Parts: sequence; structure tokens; C-alpha cells
Amino acid sequence: MGQIPALALPSGEILAESISIMEYLEETHPDKRLMPEDPIKRAKMRQICETITAGIQPLQNLRVINAFPENERAAWCKSVIERGFQALEKTLEETAGKFCIGDDVTLADCCLVPQVYNGRMRFGVDVNKFPNIFRIDAALAELPPFQQAHPDNQPDRP
Repeated sequence: MGQIPALALPSGEILAESISIMEYLEETHPDKRLMPEDPIKRAKMRQICETITAGIQPLQNLRVINAFPENERAAWCKSVIERGFQALEKTLEETAGKFCIGDDVTLADCCLVPQVYNGRMRFGVDVNKFPNIFRIDAALAELPPFQQAHPDNQPDRP
């Protein structure tokens, strides 16, 4: 589809889309688990991932927002993110500990952080209105892997 993310494997295979890439990494690097063993927690983790990657994020792709008049784009995207964050906040009331699913980092956290960044930086979403999202994002920001992955630390960031 000519979009990111994509992961080029040493075999030459190309994997596309966040969830399939993250699940591949989970399955090929079992020493660093990002999916809970408990089936209910795993299902809730997937629910959070889907809320973000299917319910919020795709509506901000340029192909979608370019269909709107330029003067309406930012407000529309902000409303989509806020509506998604409202739903996500309710889920996190049930599932969160220090992170999205209890006290262990999961794929849900990996999906949350870039969406929070995007909401804040591109569309001016006040994340303070979503206390669980705000708290979890702050806790994740303290972890070295999330610090290293931050957009400001990427050499190819425009």
C-alpha cells in the first residue's frame, strides 16, 4: 500500500502493519514477552490495540484527512482522537495497573504511546482530560526503550 510501518526481514520477506509486525516480534523473540499469558488479559490487550490501530489511528492517515476541506481537518482529527480516547479510558479503568494491562508493558502500550504523541503534537489533544491515558503515557516515557523510540530521537524524522 506504500505506507509505513514495514519490517524487512533478513530472508527478504516484508511484513507490513503494526500489529502483524509486533506479533511477529513477539513470536520470534520469546525472551521479551509483550503479550500476557492469561487469555482474558491477552484479549483485553488486543481490544486496546484494535481500539487504537483500527478505531482511532486510521482516521488520521493523510489519504483520509485529505478528503476533508483543509480548514476542517485538524478539528475533525482532534474529535476522532478524543472520542477514541474516551472509549479507551473506560477500558483502562478495568485493565490498567501501572500500564495498559496491569503492571507489565504489553503491545497495548506500544500502540498507546504513538497515538498520544500524535494527538498532542499534531492535533492539540489535551491528554490531561484522560487521566489513565495521561498516567500510563508518563510511566512509559520513563522507560529506556520508549525513550529510544521517541520520534525526537529518530535520525530520519522530518
